[in-house]
Amino acid sequence: MEKLALKLDGVTKHYKDFTLNNISFSVPEGSIVGLIGENGAGKSTTINSILGLTKKDSGTITMLGSSNIDEVSKDEIGVVFDGNNYPDVLNPKQLGKVFASIYSTWDMNTYEKMLTKFKLPMNKKIKNFSKGMKMKYSISVAFSHHSKLLILDEATSGLDPIIRDEILDMLLDFIQDEEHSVLVSSHITSDLEKIADYIVFIHEGKIIFSKPKDELLEKYGIIKCGAAQFDALDKEEIIAYRKQDYEWQVLVADRQKAEKKYRKAMVIPANIDEIMLMYVRGGRTR
Repeated sequence: MEKLALKLDGVTKHYKDFTLNNISFSVPEGSIVGLIGENGAGKSTTINSILGLTKKDSGTITMLGSSNIDEVSKDEIGVVFDGNNYPDVLNPKQLGKVFASIYSTWDMNTYEKMLTKFKLPMNKKIKNFSKGMKMKYSISVAFSHHSKLLILDEATSGLDPIIRDEILDMLLDFIQDEEHSVLVSSHITSDLEKIADYIVFIHEGKIIFSKPKDELLEKYGIIKCGAAQFDALDKEEIIAYRKQDYEWQVLVADRQKAEKKYRKAMVIPANIDEIMLMYVRGGRTR
């Protein structure tokens, strides 16, 4: 049986103008799961619920074998938010001593190596760091107490492509022993195409799909056709469609089948960004 680092089952949270509605997905051990969705879709509410920062109204969350977040050792969870969550009047040297007293698994050697890797000054106050430096610092801390599960909320936001690529490589290295796992939310879907094993798509507080990334990229496709061809398509096979200036773009879940069935139409692979855009902004036939 597949071991799970994290499982959400029917998690619901009601707000006045938004509902996180019956969210269910899992993060298998040794995998990277990408959480995607437009701004306000519910990604951060989901992550805050997992971490116990937001009290859910119903549903269960099981993390590292426990359904009580308070019973999960803080040593085992590494968290990176989009923003600074450390006292900004302190510098990394001072904070290193603080973390050594907080985490029983704190590894000062790893911490110092990470700061050197990212060229972060030990004696500069966090408040004087740029946004990118603060993000790199947060990642350095998350990697320095031997976490089993990393949870990253827009962790590559604001970073240049070279640093982003470094971090993606670090995440891939992190899961190689198949005992470590990562949940990462990101609006940079090209990053997730590089590293994710599974993609969870949340829209307006609901899960649209939770699928292996390779299945999405290998099977989904976009039919590009004229009005007459669009009218002839089997509407049961259409997930969503968009009318452009001189053509229709149609998202389907089986590209190979569409290629054989509609030989006069152009059928192209769909990337994750295009799939998300079609679901969010496309029309429906059923």
